[in-house]
Parts: sequence; structure tokens; C-alpha cells
Amino acid sequence: MPQTFSVPRLLINRLRNVMAGDMEADTRLQKVVTLIAGTMVADVCSIYKRTDSDELELVATEGLSVSAVHQTRLGLSEGLVGQIALSGEPLSIQDAPRHRAFSYRPETGEDPYHAFLGVPILRGGRVIGVLTVQNRTERIYEEDEIDSLQTIAMVLAEVVAAEAPTAGPGAAQREARPVNLRGRILCDGLGLGAAKLHDPVVSPARYFTEDPEAEARRLRNALTTLRESLDRMLASDVSAIFGEPREVLEAFKMLAGDPVWAKRLEETVKSGLSAEAAVDRSRREHKIKLENANDPYLRERLHDLEDLDNRLLRILSGGDGSASNGDDGDTDVQEVLIARRLGPAELLEYRNSGLAAIVLEEVAPTSHTAIVARAMGIPTIGGVGALGSVVAPGDQLIVDGEEGTLHIRPDEGLLDAYESRRILRTERQAAFQALREQPSRTRDGTEISLMLNAGLGIDLESMAQTGADGIGLFRTEFQFLVSDTLPRIDSQIELYRRVLDFAGERPVHFRTLDLGGDKLLPHANADDEENPALGWRSIRFALDRPGLFRRQLRALVRAADGGPLSVMFPMVTIAEEFFEAKALLMDEIEWGRARGHPAPSELRVGAMLEAPAFAYGLSEVAGEVDFVSIGTNDLLQFFNAADRMMPTVSERYDVVSRPVMRFLDFIKKECDRLGITVSICGEVASRPVEALCLIGLGFHTLSMPAAGIGPVKRMLRSMDLQSFVEPFREAIYSSNGAFRNEVLAITELQGIVVSDN
Repeated sequence: MPQTFSVPRLLINRLRNVMAGDMEADTRLQKVVTLIAGTMVADVCSIYKRTDSDELELVATEGLSVSAVHQTRLGLSEGLVGQIALSGEPLSIQDAPRHRAFSYRPETGEDPYHAFLGVPILRGGRVIGVLTVQNRTERIYEEDEIDSLQTIAMVLAEVVAAEAPTAGPGAAQREARPVNLRGRILCDGLGLGAAKLHDPVVSPARYFTEDPEAEARRLRNALTTLRESLDRMLASDVSAIFGEPREVLEAFKMLAGDPVWAKRLEETVKSGLSAEAAVDRSRREHKIKLENANDPYLRERLHDLEDLDNRLLRILSGGDGSASNGDDGDTDVQEVLIARRLGPAELLEYRNSGLAAIVLEEVAPTSHTAIVARAMGIPTIGGVGALGSVVAPGDQLIVDGEEGTLHIRPDEGLLDAYESRRILRTERQAAFQALREQPSRTRDGTEISLMLNAGLGIDLESMAQTGADGIGLFRTEFQFLVSDTLPRIDSQIELYRRVLDFAGERPVHFRTLDLGGDKLLPHANADDEENPALGWRSIRFALDRPGLFRRQLRALVRAADGGPLSVMFPMVTIAEEFFEAKALLMDEIEWGRARGHPAPSELRVGAMLEAPAFAYGLSEVAGEVDFVSIGTNDLLQFFNAADRMMPTVSERYDVVSRPVMRFLDFIKKECDRLGITVSICGEVASRPVEALCLIGLGFHTLSMPAAGIGPVKRMLRSMDLQSFVEPFREAIYSSNGAFRNEVLAITELQGIVVSDN
């Protein structure tokens, strides 16, 4: 066995010397390929780099024609090299010229070479190049040779990315040029700071070790720490309500305890690389597999593996494995967090880190991560692709959460413009603060209740800061989603009681668990669904898990402690779902009364109208339901048949449109006819123009994110409701022009403030 690792260790030691030397990029890369060819007894060794135009350029070779360097280029799907770049996987061929994908390039002089081995050079989850070796004789490369070449490719990644020239002398300038990218606004605001990568970065200076045995011991200790942290998770109270959680956590622990994973990491370390470099190599491979995976279940497992890699890297750097890794917010340097994907729990770990802004590659405006970002008040944009290829740690960034733009390495002009807008925004926020104690009343005396959407303890601070009239929606599922285990009933009671105590006399409407769809528990399996938004979620999920549901209802009743309690059930579609859920709530009240716990002094039971079908079934629940809250996020995606997570379709349908207004008007009139109190809840209520239309339809209770209360209050205090309603309703039913433009024309004519211009 020791002989297996002698060749890579020799290579690593020699590579370390080459990389430490002071030399030109071409010279360094030429020394590298000469070294690899000589050590691996290969007739040819070549490095191809991916260019800005997505071609693969030969940048160094030992064995092929020197004149082909910087001249030979292949497309991403062209030749064996292109196939490796496209798949992100190694490729070993006994007789390359006979392979169907072989692309002959006469200028390289590769005619006599048959055996071929190529591996991708990976960086940031992206293939940035290909490293190949070739031999004259036909042969199959051994597994240890493939493994060795992959290790070398990992070491070379930073060198290839930083030093290899592609397309002439302007490349270096392009690397430092300003870049502007578009994203989706998740949390309004402006942020300026240095780029901080969520994924731990392993510096090339930490790739090598002088003492492989000591490094292997350090790796083993870190793996032990990782497994112990998972053991502590399993030792926590994981309720038997589900059959899955313990099995899922055990499966996650099995990944961390996989002897194949651990052995491969240790073998890499024994070749002369550091523990960090070994884990980084594993992470790069998981990332590229994730990029190429289409199966949702496989993608989740690969995310798990990547998370384990990241946790292990944080432990190796002296942390506890958590995402914030000890950040305490005391730094004088403002930072912008860059990540491909963040869960709500991971984001909360950064709460005290003093982040200026957040930029994500994957996330939707209505995701729980976006909601947590809004609760933390951190400017956030999402859906910004390929960040890893254009942002480096420490790059100066401007995050424009008002326009949905990321400015990378901004010039002086942009920085000056940012500062001017920051000052203006500060003044605007001060103006909103001045309105905090003012009544939410129109000029003609109509009271409008502006409520807060909440779900975390930090949201409660916003109630005082904004002067909200209460909590129109408290998302109870957050406590489940941000925890690695199902929260104990005592923890649920404590949270709900704290919310009620903080609100005092102001109303609080608790929405029961809204899980499923895009809101999966981290410790519960779910079958893959073609359309999860239309699948097993919300009240359907809760009614099928009565043990979990009843524990939550019990916690809510206990938290009320004889005071008033308002509960609403999410996404009710048919009356029977509401009746079944209400019956469970009443059973819990009786269960508590029998054991000496007081019943709520006033009980209000409501339903969220998110499924259009329920709009036509309201008469069946009349007399039983105390109130209805229209959840616009889901209702509008179902109404428009447009997935709200997909910007390609969700952004083409305007809320301020005649069909939407007519449907909401129908619901309001139906509720009035049946004597059912009705309110609006969702992101649309936080935007002044949309809120104006809702008020014009007769909705006098709006629940929204904290940031919307100031702008909406300013708008409604500038309007005369009676003067607005007549031309507004005429535009809905008697006009054929562009509806939003007609509404804006009315606001301009009547002096209603709906923008900052």
C-alpha cells in the first residue's frame, strides 16, 4: 500500500517548489507539465484553460508541438478535452484516436499518442480547465494514477485561474474590471462592503504539509469532532411523531462516517497535501456533480455532502463548523456575504456578523431565506448566477436592493452615486420613523390597520420600530425550519408566549404549520413531487400528521394561558379541511381544560384563502370561520398559473391588473355578504401602488413585511379614499387602457404619494 502513494507525494513535493518560485505564468505552467510528464512517465502532459468565450485553449504542454500553445482551441463539446469540461468527470481511454469524440488537430503533432487520461480543473463549482496526460502505447490508466492527476488538478486550479493568459495581454485587466449583474430583490436596501464567501476558502498557501502523518492525525481529529456534533443532534429530542427524522439524521451521520470518504481524504493527505486541501478537493468534485445533477433527490444529497465538506473545513480552521464560524460583528470592515444557497438556519448564524448585504445565486423572493433576510433587515438580492467566477474574496461590492443590481469592483462614479443614494435613503427612513406614532388614517378619516408579517423573535423588534398595529401573520413553521431537530413542546410554548407578551393588547394571528412544497423540514423525508406547490403541503400536511399538528395546537392553547388566542389554518381548499382542523383545536382546548389549563378567554379561528377554489366555498364555512386572510403570495401564483419561484413567468403578470382586481373584489363582496371579516396578507400589501388598490377595493386590514409599513402609511395618509374609489372602480370595470398607468394617473391627479420621486 505505501508504494501506491509514493508517486503523488513526490509530485506534490516538486510542485510545491515550482509554485513557490518567482517566475512568469508561462514558465511556471511549462515547468508544471514537464514535471508531471517526467514523474508519471507520460509522453505528453498538457493544460487547457477555459476562456471568456467558453473555449478550451492549450496554455502549456510537454510532448506536443510548442507552436500549438495559445493557438489550439476546442469548443466545450469538442474532442475528448471538451467532453471532460462538459461533464466535469475524469476520462481514461486506451486508444484515444479511435474514440468517437476524438478531435484531431494536426498542429499539435499528437499523431503517435494512444493512451489518454484527462481530468477537469475545478474552481468554485465550475470547470476552468482540463489537465491531460498521453502515452504512445495503448494502456489503461490505473485508479491511483487517475486519483493522483485529480489531486494535481486541484492544486493547479488557483494557478490556472490566476496566471494562465487567455486571449492576449488584456486578460489581467478584465479580471479587475467593474462588473454589473442583475438579480431579484429579496430585501430592499443598499449595502457596500468587501466580498465574504460563505463557502470556506482554502488558500493555495495551505495546500501542502511538511508532515503528512501529523496532518492525517489532524484530519482524523476534525472528522471525530464533526461526527460528535452530529451525535449531539441525534441525542436531542427528535419526536417519534415522524417515522423519518431519526432515519434521516442517521443517514446524514452515515455520510460523515463513510469510511470511503474518510479514507480518500486521508490518502490525499498522505500524498503531501494538507487536510484543508484534501477536503477542498472533495468539495470541488461534489460541486461539479451538483451542477450536472437534474434529479432533485440527488441534488439534495449532493448539497448534504457539500455541507459536510464546508463544516469540516470550518472545524479544521478552528471553528465549530457553523456558517458564521465565530464572526462577532466587531470588525471595522463591512462585508457582503456571497453564497450559492443558504437555508434560513444558516443565515441566522450570521445575525451578529455585521453584514452589509447578502447576494445569493439560488433563491426566490418568497423563500424562507428571503423572509429571514427581511426580518434581519439586510439588503439582499438573489438569482445572481456564476458569482464564483467573477467575485473574489475582498472584492468591493455595492448591493443595490432597490434596483436588484450587484456592482462588482465599482468605479469612483458609482461609489459617489451610492453615497448620495445612501444619504437620501437615510433621510427617507427618518421620515418614515417620524410617522411611527401617527395614526394609519386616510385624509377623509378612514382607519386602515397596518399589521406585521413575522415568524422570528427578531421580527418583534420591528413591531415597535414601525408602529405596526399588531401581527397579522406569525409564521410558526420557522421554529421548525431553523432547527436541526423538531422543537420540544416547551420551546413552542415559550416562543408563542413571548410573542403574545410582546404584542400586549395588539392582536396576533398565529398561522399553524405551513410546511411542504418549498418548506421542507431539514429532518423529514419527502417524496419528490412534480409540482410541490400544488402537492402535499400546508393544511394537507398537518392533517396527515395529526400528532405533530396537535402538539402545536396544544402549545398555542397553553401559551395563551387563559387570554385571547387567534389561530388560522393555511391553504384551506375545501370546507372539510377547515372543520377537521378546527375540531382538533377544540379537542386540544378540552384536553387542556381536563388537566387544569385554562381555555382561551376569546378564541378566533380563521382560514387563509390561498386556493382559488376556497373563494367559491366560503358560504360553507360561514358561521364557523371567524375571519379570512387572503394570502396573496400563493393565491396569485395559482390564479395566474405562474410559479412564484420562477422569474421567467412570475414577473410577467402584474398584480395591478383588471383580472386580479376583479377576483379580489369578488372575494371582498362575498365575505361582506356572508359577514366574514377579511384581510390581505403578503408581499403585495407592502408596495404603495398595490396597497392603494387593495384599500380601494375595501380591504382595511393589510399585513406585510416591516419595511413596507412606513411607505404604505405615508401613501394612505396622503389619500382621500372616497375621491379615489370612484375613478378606481371605473378603471376596473369600464376602461380598457393599461390599468397600472390609469391608477398612476389617478394618484398624480389626486396628489397621492406612491413613490419617492
